[in-house]
Amino acid sequence: MTTLEVRRVRQSDPEAAPLVAELTYEYTSRYGPLGAEEMQRPADVFEPPNGQFLLLMEGGVAVAGGAFMRFDEETAEMKRIWTHSQHRRRGLARRVLVELENEARTFGYTRIYLTTGPRQPEAKELYLATGYTPLFDVGTDPLTIGPLAFSKAIH
Repeated sequence: MTTLEVRRVRQSDPEAAPLVAELTYEYTSRYGPLGAEEMQRPADVFEPPNGQFLLLMEGGVAVAGGAFMRFDEETAEMKRIWTHSQHRRRGLARRVLVELENEARTFGYTRIYLTTGPRQPEAKELYLATGYTPLFDVGTDPLTIGPLAFSKAIH
């Protein structure tokens, strides 16, 4: 197995293109036009001093990534957490979360907030398994809730 390298980039960097393209397809196939809309958010919100866009690189190729942006003075909001479809089930999303949490901590954030869509059960399970507190009733059908919000302290 090759070593994973964490790379801080802009969302517009060519190395991020596979992530952006596949994530746009994923969101659009699950949520239609609203999914495409999410990917139209101005990417500069993921740049220092308020946010960061990270890639996990393996053999010079982006295999996973994610970003955070300022939610409020103490809170970073995670966005764009993704694993390339050919590299899933390897724990890469969990590694991305750890890297993003550590990076957010260096920016001075003490809390993480994030939402995932009701049609992304794998994301919901990841956040529950990594210590995120659901801000919704986990016993309710996710499709009746809308975005599923989570938070986590990262002191």
